[in-house]
Amino acid sequence: MSKIYIPFFPLQLVAFPGESLNLHVFEPRYKQLVNDCLNNDITFVIPVYDKELLDFGSEMQVVKVVKRYPNGEMDITTKCLTAVKILSFKQEMEGKWYAGGLVERLENNMDVQPEQWQKLRILAKQLMSTLKMEEEFDVDLITDSFQLAHKLGLSLEQEYDMLQMQSESQRQTYMIQHIQRALPLIVEMEKAKEKIKMNGHFQHHDPLNF
Repeated sequence: MSKIYIPFFPLQLVAFPGESLNLHVFEPRYKQLVNDCLNNDITFVIPVYDKELLDFGSEMQVVKVVKRYPNGEMDITTKCLTAVKILSFKQEMEGKWYAGGLVERLENNMDVQPEQWQKLRILAKQLMSTLKMEEEFDVDLITDSFQLAHKLGLSLEQEYDMLQMQSESQRQTYMIQHIQRALPLIVEMEKAKEKIKMNGHFQHHDPLNF
């Protein structure tokens, strides 16, 4: 596991390895951070913030500046390279306005088990079907758990748990358990929504014979 001293851009979100993330950059310190990344070909880390700065985050690469505004604000596209553990935090890096610190890159063991992966895909399809989102998200196009994670309705805390997992099989087990817990509740919610839609409409009921 390699260690690196790197700029920080804390946000209340989780970015998974391989994921693209669009950001609007408006604070002076983060405009400086992005320009430093572009000029010096360096990366930055998004430490996850949830009421406080947490111990893990995502190493990001600035891919493109989509738009620059007259006041220096920017719309940028970034890509997550890897998950990291944050070892130290400094409010301002030397000579800079932005924070930074020492991080350790986490390994990612792609120990894929075909039977487990198939089970996860089947459950994910059931979930998308129940939510009527098959056309918006094709489960057959995904290749790993990270691509699926944001589509499953995980909380920030659950996504943060997944970010720390260094094993694909562990992440798949986590998501299988999540869907198995969530699916019955979602099915009941969808049934309730259908009943609510029927209120105020003429309904056909077969007469009961006594």
